[in-house]
Amino acid sequence: MKSLGLDVGTKTIGVAVSDAFGWTAQGVETIRWKQGDEESSIKRIEHLIKEYDVSTIVVGLPKNMNGTVGERGEACLHFADQLKERTGLEVTMWDERLSTVAAERMLVSADVSRKKRKNVIDKMAAVMILQGYLDRQQSTK
Repeated sequence: MKSLGLDVGTKTIGVAVSDAFGWTAQGVETIRWKQGDEESSIKRIEHLIKEYDVSTIVVGLPKNMNGTVGERGEACLHFADQLKERTGLEVTMWDERLSTVAAERMLVSADVSRKKRKNVIDKMAAVMILQGYLDRQQSTK
């Protein structure tokens, strides 16, 4: 079974999925949404869960640098609760501090244009969140 990684932002949700062995994360898409209107984005995620045969969802939790959870983190926790309720799947929160910054640096170092970076940054951040989770899972086996 596979894992789905999500980078939940205020306007977009980056989506990544693992391979069947749980070794690598690949970017899937970026979902555009309006915060507070979870219905359409959750329907899309439910479709992806079926398409990729997902058993676990990993949602990035944007903590403050001092480790506290702020307003953005609370919104992600709420979204994760909605996903768990709707899908019945295990939903794990993953500390995503600086994942978007790291994704941006990776894309810059790969010489991806600013316009293209804007289109893939959230998907890349989801890949980094999911890969961090997968790496931790492998190291605890």
